[in-house]
Amino acid sequence: MYEEVFPNKRFRHTLEFMRKHIGTSETILDLGVENPFSDIMKKEGFSVTNTTGEDLDMNQEALKNSDASVVTAFEIFEHLLNPFTILNSVTSDKIFISIPLRLWFSSAYRSKTDMWDRHYHEFEDWQLDWLLEKTGWKIVAREKWTNPVKKFGIRPLLRQFTDRYYIVYAEKKK
Repeated sequence: MYEEVFPNKRFRHTLEFMRKHIGTSETILDLGVENPFSDIMKKEGFSVTNTTGEDLDMNQEALKNSDASVVTAFEIFEHLLNPFTILNSVTSDKIFISIPLRLWFSSAYRSKTDMWDRHYHEFEDWQLDWLLEKTGWKIVAREKWTNPVKKFGIRPLLRQFTDRYYIVYAEKKK
């Protein structure tokens, strides 16, 4: 049953991390169109609104006009050219961000069939931390986890113990 609700480790970790820091009474603006994880958040009792697919690099109106108490950005910053502008446009006092970490043994992800499904950035943890600090956020909590795959080879072996995901909960500095 648990695996049916959480089809992968990333969703389970993300939800557990959120629950440690906010309750379901918070309103959430989730950056990106509706997706399997925004559906999970809703099923778990969170009030979630998604952005509508606008190019957030060019148009931050959804962030500026939102009255949500929390912004979530799960696996979206790596697709953006300018996360700095996004972080400066957030009007909420709380933010959750998760990113895939840059792996030394694997190049950045680039879909061969979908021109939008590419990673412009693959951060190291310190780079996201610095970006948050520079845009006026204080990191309250952070976690990392691996993403093992069930394949044979050197890269799958390295994925068994190399952190792939990084999640941060931050609050605006007062």
